[in-house]
Amino acid sequence: MMPVIERAFQVSFTQRVFFTRDVFRVTDPLLKDVLCGHEERQLPKALIVIDESLYRAQPDLADKIEAYFKAYEAHVKLVVPPMIIEGGERGKNSYFHVSEIQSSIDRYHIDRHSYVIGIGGGALLDVVGLAAATAHRGVRHVRLPTTTLSQADSGVGVKNGINAFGKKNFIGAFAVPFAVINDFEMLRSLSPRDKRAGYIEGVKVACIRDRSFFEAIEKDASALRQFDEQAVERLIFHCAELHLNHIATSGDPFEMGSARPLDFGHWAAHKLEQISDYKIRHGEAVALGIALDVVYSRRKGLLSPASAERVLRLVEELGFDTFANEMFHADSSGCLILLRGLQEFQEHLGGQLTITLLEEIGRGVEVHKMDEVTIVESIRELHQRRSRT
Repeated sequence: MMPVIERAFQVSFTQRVFFTRDVFRVTDPLLKDVLCGHEERQLPKALIVIDESLYRAQPDLADKIEAYFKAYEAHVKLVVPPMIIEGGERGKNSYFHVSEIQSSIDRYHIDRHSYVIGIGGGALLDVVGLAAATAHRGVRHVRLPTTTLSQADSGVGVKNGINAFGKKNFIGAFAVPFAVINDFEMLRSLSPRDKRAGYIEGVKVACIRDRSFFEAIEKDASALRQFDEQAVERLIFHCAELHLNHIATSGDPFEMGSARPLDFGHWAAHKLEQISDYKIRHGEAVALGIALDVVYSRRKGLLSPASAERVLRLVEELGFDTFANEMFHADSSGCLILLRGLQEFQEHLGGQLTITLLEEIGRGVEVHKMDEVTIVESIRELHQRRSRT
């Protein structure tokens, strides 16, 4: 028998999410304190990347950023005016923008004690995070999510990735950001469509983890529909907290196993985004996926009819559709394209298929097999539901 050396070791991570309003106000030292809150004596450097759609919506943002760093130039150096790159799923469909950011990391000598700061929605943060995670095997990355979706969910996580080979997030890396700063002021310029998108991640995590949070969202549904700031901020804060709790306590923050319990509704959502050529945005796709899995759960006897109706009604009250024509798109052999999402969901992690369904509001249950006939019946039911409205 050949000898073997084996040692177990652990690496400790700390995930920090700060909440503020108008982070680039010169009188707010939060960002400066985050970047300078270590004992190194060298002047830290920062490279900033801004989502192009945010830049267009807030044309004074770049100037505010430069003025902020000018005010704190004795503490941190902005190496170049902010980079502006394409956000959204189109920006994730090639490696081009990752390489562009890496080129600037090299050009401006951003080392592992410097910072790459991404400001934008979840797709932009994915691209910037991947560039930061792979340059020098990982430079410090600070996220400033600017959508309800990214502030509540993706921006506070540890995943980065781009799409490839027709699959969402095929190329990526797990990397804990140095810090996340949720600036509620950034939400003001969002369209109604984008402003509601993050609500569904709150519904998702409430359905599988926290019944009282679900009830709070029900109570706030009318206010959320009207984009009441306090209601929106309550949802974002509690959703981010539940996501961070999962990362810290699940025992599998980098998804080494076969399960993704926080991806309730996502096996269908990811495929619907692709089928629609990303015309269906992520939040809208998750709403559709949740609706499908809720009806499926009820049809399989896991979830009571009253609870299923309660979830579907909340999704609709928040302004989301529970059916899209893309759910019925078929290939040349007549098979529903959506069903391929099950295999792709399994392949992404490997191991056995693991899907989170509902057995009651506030408690998910993992299953390892999905009945395609029942999936089709569930889609037809959702179609009929829309036809009645």
